Order: sequence, then structure tokens, then C-alpha cells
Amino acid sequence: MGQLEPCGRAFVSKFNYNFVEDMPMQRFLPLDALRGWSIFLMILSSAIPFGVLPAWMYHAQVPPPAHTFVPNIPGITWVDLVFPFFLFTMGGAIPFAMHRRVARGEPEWKIVRSLFVRGLLLASFALFDEHIRPYRLSSSPDAATWWLALGGFFLLFPMYAALPASWSPLRQRLVRGLGWLAAITFMALVEYPDGTGFLLRRSDIIILVLSNMAVAGGVIWLTTRESHLVRWAVLGLLLALRLSTGTEGWVKDLWNSSPIPELFRFDFLKYLFIVVPGSIVGDHVLAWMQKRHESEVRTWSEATWAAAVPFLFATTAVAVVGLYLRWLVGTLFVELFAVGVLWWIFRRPGSAMEQTVQRVVTLGSYLLVVGLCLEAFEGGIKKDHSTLSYYALTGGLATHVLVGLWILLDVFEVRRGSRILIEGGQNPLVAYAAINNFTRPILALTGLGPLLTAFFPSPWLGALVGLGVTWFTVW
Repeated sequence: MGQLEPCGRAFVSKFNYNFVEDMPMQRFLPLDALRGWSIFLMILSSAIPFGVLPAWMYHAQVPPPAHTFVPNIPGITWVDLVFPFFLFTMGGAIPFAMHRRVARGEPEWKIVRSLFVRGLLLASFALFDEHIRPYRLSSSPDAATWWLALGGFFLLFPMYAALPASWSPLRQRLVRGLGWLAAITFMALVEYPDGTGFLLRRSDIIILVLSNMAVAGGVIWLTTRESHLVRWAVLGLLLALRLSTGTEGWVKDLWNSSPIPELFRFDFLKYLFIVVPGSIVGDHVLAWMQKRHESEVRTWSEATWAAAVPFLFATTAVAVVGLYLRWLVGTLFVELFAVGVLWWIFRRPGSAMEQTVQRVVTLGSYLLVVGLCLEAFEGGIKKDHSTLSYYALTGGLATHVLVGLWILLDVFEVRRGSRILIEGGQNPLVAYAAINNFTRPILALTGLGPLLTAFFPSPWLGALVGLGVTWFTVW
């Protein structure tokens, strides 16, 4: 049986708060690989040339050439899967991050406190990351801007990286404190093109959402860890609130308000429709990992596993292409066929792993079908403004892709090409900051950026360069 061993421990310093805090030494590598894949696509979407490629290469509701927001365009593209897949992996990591603390008898108030500290650290990352981006510092970055952005990137390591255990506590506190002091000084002294300095509202919205989800998702798991039914009931309550936001009343007023809008917004809670199912999948996988043993014998043949993989990945391709082209009925029937095939392949589980795979795939298939049934609601599926169809569908697709990666890594022990995704997925904050504050400054300061643009001027050659830049950043 393929071992799920730690991978790439010496690759790069792990951020303390990379959404898998306190995880046991043995990790569920398919979850890391899925997170790494979403990071890879996120970087690629920002590295390709804007305004010149077909519309399916960008967010569906922000089409070229102007890339202005058009909220009434239905459909999704591959770019629109990046954020929900990452949210799903965040939810999937919650049981791993918190179970050990519960098992050793740590008081719940202490666990909740750690969740809020973690959320504040992510919010501070959102704040600092937005303040050090080169195109925030200057509309036309010069060498000084690039060096300043690069310096800001390296400040992230003393602030957030896991410092060597061999260092004394005093040395660790000194390095950590100097890092934070330098970051605060940076934001206090820098001036932006509009004449402003530090602004609390100048914050990365993606990381801010993740900060909210880290706290809300963790609290929900902690209070419902004994019952998935109660967790689904929480989603039912959230659904009632979400459906009422379109009508005047106290729910809409609450949903659009916030005591501290720079840190928390009630509207962000809608992404729990992705995070919470992810946590349920994480529960199933963690339960399997806790009871599995080396003598476990799988009853399904390798041919059975191999037959399932194409269908697990195909559901994503069919959904993206079909919904983007608005082939709604055809997409529904093809997806129902794929779901039926997966049910037939996994219908007779024997081993603990097979039983877990069956449960997880069934959950993913249910979410997928629910998402397709909701597609017409709210004017068609959209990422922005996100629809109920979007939450359910992308949660189901992420589940199928996770199981596909699980089979490849554990059953067939595929290692070629997987290590870079796994290690990238174990360092998501590094990757998120690197594209703007490491790769782009390096390309500009070395002259490689203008050189690549001169040698590869056409749109698709520019996209090829973007793929190379993405690979370099993840590597």
C-alpha cells in the first residue's frame, strides 16, 4: 500500500499559519497536492497576458479586452475554480489541524482563542501583502520599487516562517519581533501614488476571506465534531440567511454590515458552503487514516481504480466547458452519466479505504448534482457575484479531483510531477506572495521580463511565457 509520508521537509520554511497548524507529522498528501494545483492555477491566471486571449482564459464575469466586471454573464471558466478549490482544501485541513488538540484534552476556549489568533495573523498577512505589492507602490515601478517590493517579500519570513527549533526561545522572539517591527516601519513610512500612506482598508480580499473562514470553519467544526448532521443543519441555517439577503429586512441589513469591516464581513460566511463540506470530507479521510494499518488489503483491482480516475477528473472538464458554452441540458446528462459510472465502479467497497472513497465520492456527486439543479437560480452559475449553484458545484468537483489525486498518489504511487504540487501546497502563503513580490521583481531587475516580452510578443506565446513563469514561481 502506498505510504502517505511527509514530503519535502527541507524544501523551504513552512509558514506557521498555512492553514494546517498542529497537523500530525503524517499528512494527507492528496490534500496538499490539490492545494498545490489550485496555487499553480492561481499563479498562472495572474501570469498570462491580459486583454488578448480568448474569454475562457479569464474569469467569466471579467471578460477581455477591458476586463471590466459584467455581473450578468453566466458560466464559469477554469480560473473560477481556483478560489473554491483552495477553500475546499482549507476546510479539508481543519480536522487534521484541530483533532490532535481536542484528543489531548486541550480546553475548548484555548482552541477557540488560537483560531482567532490564527485569523488575525492571516488578516495581518492580507494587510501587509497588499501594502508591499509593486504596482501598489508605483503605477510605473522602477528599480527602487522592485527592490522595495522584494525586501517586503523577505520580511514575510521572520514574521511568519517556522523558525529553526534549534534556536533558543529568546533568539526566536528577537527575530520574530524584528521582522514585525521592520514591517510596521515599512507601512508607516511608505507613500503610495495617490498620496496616502498606510490604510487599514488596503488589504488583500482573498486572504481576508481565508482569515474569516479559518475562524468560522474552525469554530463550526469544533462545536459539531461529533455530528455531521448538526453541521449540515448549520449550513441549513446559513442557507436561510443567504436566501433572505435579496429582500429588505433585518437579514439583509445584518448581512451587509460589519462591526469591523476591515477584518470581518458577514457576507464572507457564504463561502462556508464550500468550507464546511470540505471539513466533512476531511473527517472521513482522517477517520480512515487513524484506523488504517499496513495489512489492509484492498478488494478492488487496479483496473477498477484506473477506470474511475478519468471519470473523477472528467466531471470538472465537462462542467467547466458545458456551463461556459451554456450547454445546460447536455452537461446535466453527461454529468449524471459520469456520476452513475462512478457509483457502479465503487458500489461494493471492501477495505476501509474503499469504504471511505465511496462515502467521499457519493458526497461529491451529490453536491455536483445539486449545483447543476440550482444552475438556473440567480441567473445562472457565477463566481461574481457568487451563486448557490457555484458553491455546491465547485465543492463537488473539488471532492472528485481530490479522490482522483488520492488514487494516483496512494494506489498507483505516482511520484513524477507530484512532488512540486505537494510541496507548493504545503507552502501556500509563500506561493501567493511570490508571484508579485519575488518573481516579477526578479524578472524586472535582471531584464528577463522585457526580453521575454520582446521574443514572445504574440498572445499565445505570451501565455506560454506565463506558464514558464508559473512553473518557476511554484518551483
